[in-house]
Amino acid sequence: MNDFTIAAEAAEMRLDRFLRREIPGLTQGMLQKLLRNGKIKLNGAKADANARLAEGDLLRVPEIAPPVAMPKERHIVKMDPARIKELEAMIIYRDDAVIALNKPAGLAVQGGSGITVHVDGMLDALREGEDGERPKLVHRLDRDTSGILLLARSSQAARKLSTLFRSRNVEKIYWALLTAVPETLQGRVDLPLKRVEFGNTSRSEPTGRKDPDGQSAVTEYRVLDSAGKKFCLAELRPQTGRMHQLRAHTLALGTPILGDAAYGGIFAEGFADQLHLHARKLVVPHPDGGMLTLEAELPKHMHDSMKYLGFSVPDAGKSMRRT
Repeated sequence: MNDFTIAAEAAEMRLDRFLRREIPGLTQGMLQKLLRNGKIKLNGAKADANARLAEGDLLRVPEIAPPVAMPKERHIVKMDPARIKELEAMIIYRDDAVIALNKPAGLAVQGGSGITVHVDGMLDALREGEDGERPKLVHRLDRDTSGILLLARSSQAARKLSTLFRSRNVEKIYWALLTAVPETLQGRVDLPLKRVEFGNTSRSEPTGRKDPDGQSAVTEYRVLDSAGKKFCLAELRPQTGRMHQLRAHTLALGTPILGDAAYGGIFAEGFADQLHLHARKLVVPHPDGGMLTLEAELPKHMHDSMKYLGFSVPDAGKSMRRT
């Protein structure tokens, strides 16, 4: 059996939505059959699909063998010497289990419509020897967000890291230049989000806690520096991992991210026409034991913007493994 103790961030979520999120390969048909036969128990009683979860609830689900899926064809990026050099320059940490990149803004993590160059398509170039495994993605960054992207160098490490990221047992810190200063200089945004489709694009929008399409989303923030009331440098700590969460939450604060046209961020004279959002720091249990702490140097456009505003610009990011 799989036992789930419901955390605060999943409170008020529908049971069926929670299980589809937590159990890879679980289809709606499989879920309905398990519920119909009373195989899923909520606090010891037969569960209903539309039940709302509460913090501390105990959910029991039988082991599920997901259907076998045909592997998708991977688009491999042609790696000439110049592109290999660019990829190697992104590496800020490497050991036997993991590789950490400082991904530049504008580089997609995975392929998609109209995307021909992306990190996932480059990873064959990071194999060690002919028999070495291809490094694997264990989390994502938006295309226009720069910063730390962690890769696993083996299937075993990938399983451990993927579980850690899903369980929120990872500390993630982002830096963002905001186009206003929050009324409260340190706080917490607890605002559910739902995914909305617009043609070929998607965005996240705030929604009510009872919306069946909504997902709990929590971000902690604090202002590190400010220039009057027009701009500030903020540290953002997402406690959940929703699509565009930081961009939607800063907009909800009335302080959208500089350069984020999709979420209300202005383009201003003196600043690069780019999103000013950077995955600055990551603290994660290392697959082989101990803690891995990583910091990524700011991209040039954020470095220049901070200097323009008179903010203190930090030294180059450092990375280290602590045991």
